[in-house]
Amino acid sequence: MYKIVNTQGGVCASDGFFADGVSAGLKKNHAKDMAFIYSEDECEVASVFTTNKMCAAPIKHFRSMGEFKTNFILINSKNANAMTGKAGIDDINEILDRCKIVKNPIMSSTGVIGVRLPKLKIIDGMKLFDYSKKDSSSASKAIMTTDTFAKEISFKVQLDDGNSFNIGAIAKGAGMINPAMATMLCFITTDALVTKSQMQEALDSSVKNTFNAISVDGDTSTNDTVLLLANGKSGAYEKEAFAEALFKVMHFLALEMVRDGEGATKLVTYNVTGAKDDREAEIAAKALSDSLLVKTALFGEDPNWGRIASTIGASGVEANEESLKISFDNLCVYDRGELYFNEEMEKKCAAVMQSSKFTISCDLGIGEGNFKAYGCDLGHEYVKINADYRT
Repeated sequence: MYKIVNTQGGVCASDGFFADGVSAGLKKNHAKDMAFIYSEDECEVASVFTTNKMCAAPIKHFRSMGEFKTNFILINSKNANAMTGKAGIDDINEILDRCKIVKNPIMSSTGVIGVRLPKLKIIDGMKLFDYSKKDSSSASKAIMTTDTFAKEISFKVQLDDGNSFNIGAIAKGAGMINPAMATMLCFITTDALVTKSQMQEALDSSVKNTFNAISVDGDTSTNDTVLLLANGKSGAYEKEAFAEALFKVMHFLALEMVRDGEGATKLVTYNVTGAKDDREAEIAAKALSDSLLVKTALFGEDPNWGRIASTIGASGVEANEESLKISFDNLCVYDRGELYFNEEMEKKCAAVMQSSKFTISCDLGIGEGNFKAYGCDLGHEYVKINADYRT
């Protein structure tokens, strides 16, 4: 049918796309803080945004544009341009009016809420852009805030008929991440010949089990954005292949965000099965990934399975202790009323929790519903980072 091969190049792996990051003086020590993504040809655009009612000015600006094609995204870090009212949108228009070589430019921002954009610095920063650059890594570094590492991925999709297309992405996100997307920006490019409706359908389908399935701290940002741009230059497309490749891109980046959670040391999969239906499995899994009591137990490497049971019971889904089963990786600690959590089992489970990546499985024993959510631990470093965030 088709073959999906990991490649290099991030957003620049797709034919006709260019990107780079520069320092405009928004961050200290000449760190990169502005980026662009540019396509030679106009692109169809699909999007998913935050559910936060206080959405930022860039999202309002995008929505005001109606149906359009674009070939340019401008991204700044350090300033979210959120809670800035009409002035925040006016600032975007003034900045984007300086983008003379592009079509219907889009702006995206991340950083501190409630502060107007430093327009002059951003306008001057754009003068540093070299639109012939293919440096996805530089762009991914420029959009970081509290991230400790840059996040990018790309694939080539080889079809049976000999044709192929590319898909790649960059993203940022480490905190303010909640199962209603994250404090995250994700920009995906493809040279597939795909329509806007096909893109949006695939994006909506993939987001449920990727960006909407992760949690770091239970807070939903004002700026969450996923943008998918397609310029069609490959002339190739196959629905199933495109959907799978897009999911692989988004799933990888979602897990990278959790792995890079502010101060995180654990990436934990919460695999809930046996729920009444998939929706109840999702509710229970997200309750576990969001629970502060569970997160702090993870940080302490304490296999306190009682917190897991309690969280499921409080989540509102149909559940009871007579049908519940809880395991740490393949170690069952509780099985439908039978306790297996003795001194020896506790030591084995604690050893599992010393790993940087493991699974907590919960079979509710009610029905056929299932869902996987992803979370991390919460410790001292998270408090320190967010106590000092504006300074």
